[in-house]
Amino acid sequence: MHYDVIIIGAGSMGMAAGYYLSKSGKKVLLLDSHNPPHSEGAHHGETRIIRHAYGEGEEYVAMALRAQELWLELQELTDKKLFLQTGVLNVGAPDSAFIHNILKSAESHSLQVEKLGSSEINHIWAGFSVPDGMIGCYENKSGVLFSEACIEVYRQLAIENGAHLKVNTTVEGVAAEGDRVHVETEVENYTSDSLIVTAGKGTPKLLPGLGIELPLQPVRKTFSWFECDEGLYHSSHFPAFAFELQDKLFYGFPSIERAGIKIGRHDGGQPLTQEEGLAEFGSYSEDKDDVSGFAAKYFSGDLDHRIGKTCTYTNTPDEDFIIDQHPNFQNIYLACGFSGHGFKFSSVVGEILCQLITEGRTELDLNPFTMKRFS
Repeated sequence: MHYDVIIIGAGSMGMAAGYYLSKSGKKVLLLDSHNPPHSEGAHHGETRIIRHAYGEGEEYVAMALRAQELWLELQELTDKKLFLQTGVLNVGAPDSAFIHNILKSAESHSLQVEKLGSSEINHIWAGFSVPDGMIGCYENKSGVLFSEACIEVYRQLAIENGAHLKVNTTVEGVAAEGDRVHVETEVENYTSDSLIVTAGKGTPKLLPGLGIELPLQPVRKTFSWFECDEGLYHSSHFPAFAFELQDKLFYGFPSIERAGIKIGRHDGGQPLTQEEGLAEFGSYSEDKDDVSGFAAKYFSGDLDHRIGKTCTYTNTPDEDFIIDQHPNFQNIYLACGFSGHGFKFSSVVGEILCQLITEGRTELDLNPFTMKRFS
């Protein structure tokens, strides 16, 4: 069967692209080896932070602001809560690159960011115990995305727009020939005018068929929920947060609907091969020890570890994204290597991929995300 666009990988980026392309009138096929939302990718775990003044680099700010607009638009189309404005507190040393980038982004883009000392942080939010010498940057307009609900909404709307979704379907091969792309699955073969690859940790397996080599490393990651005092940590008065320490980076969420505080470590993790599944939580001592040690040191309340889960990152060497056109085939696009900080951008990445196919261009600057930087 022939389609205008085939999307391999219907997770966060792929499902968003499927929605925007089907909305534009394109005949779209989405293929996924699981049944999204699911627990084998990078969107698992209920929640993700969205920040605007971006510690990872000022080049992300315009995308983050557009992503926020699109999330709010999407929320208006459904009866599901997709975004919760908790505010986000970023904590680090005054001279850290992370804090510097946040303050620079705020100044350049006129963003509302409040700079706070450790004593001010601990006074405003009694649940923190930030030591002297660290500072915080607080964004009131940022907050939390409900990641799995976002994908469910994109899925529903894309199908309503006429998109076809094939779940639990493994792609066996991809080949480009002239102005057409051939996609072989274990069940059926398809052709399309254009192809988008947004396959997360499955992307490296597809690259040989496309004649591309990219330095992508899937990594096993974990996150945990802690029992807590709702009076201190409930989402109505406690923010989402990120802490850049000397050798580690942690992030977390307030207690939403009394689920407890959620904490994860952004760096570290266990590299995965294509053949490996995700080892269950607790298979490594650091799964629990890292977040528990962080919680004990930087929070004033008693936080008792309740449960942990796993997910995956697919990292690039510089931890920046790849959003680019195939160097030899103008009808093939790749969006991958989101390195654990991509979900918040999935709305705008979906829009960008749609624009590249329907208009041949996007107004947002993709130069920082070209695959040529690894040549």
